[in-house]
Amino acid sequence: MADIDVPDYEELAEQAKNRFGRRVALVTALYAVLLAITSLGGNNAGKDMMLSQQQASNQWAFYQSKVMREHTYRIEAIKTKALLVERGGAMVPEARKQYVELLALAEKESARYAAEKKEIEVKAKQQEQSRDVSMRKDPYFDFAEAFLQIAIVMSSIAILSSSFVVFCISAASAACGTLLMVNGFTLMFALPFLG
Repeated sequence: MADIDVPDYEELAEQAKNRFGRRVALVTALYAVLLAITSLGGNNAGKDMMLSQQQASNQWAFYQSKVMREHTYRIEAIKTKALLVERGGAMVPEARKQYVELLALAEKESARYAAEKKEIEVKAKQQEQSRDVSMRKDPYFDFAEAFLQIAIVMSSIAILSSSFVVFCISAASAACGTLLMVNGFTLMFALPFLG
């Protein structure tokens, strides 16, 4: 009869632990990839928020300068009208003609600046909307990063302790983080404590 080499129980148990550890290590690597994607999304949301705020502020400053110019021309038109009423009949015809032209120019410029400021207002509000969207996205990425970092730590503990329960906790944390990351990109739902 041939000798059959029966493996040692402890050796089999050690190999099973190593197999568990390798699988958990691969899952941990997946968590790290998800964390990198989340970090990228969060950084982009933060940059977009800051850029949109800056662009909106620039548009509102431009809007304010248009308003000031509009009012300057409006005041000039009012003064010119008053001057024409006060001295209209006593003016030399050439002077009266120039004041009438000045009045027409002031009214035209005032109307132009009023129209331009409306266009600028639309652009500024669009930038504010873009900023607001980025502001709504940012907290989801922040919480997703935290959950994924916790998942990586718990997964590492699961490898060291060969604990399936700890691995399940890490998987649950990673699932929460992944869901929050996807929502950061899509805003499919709103959580009241993050909105």
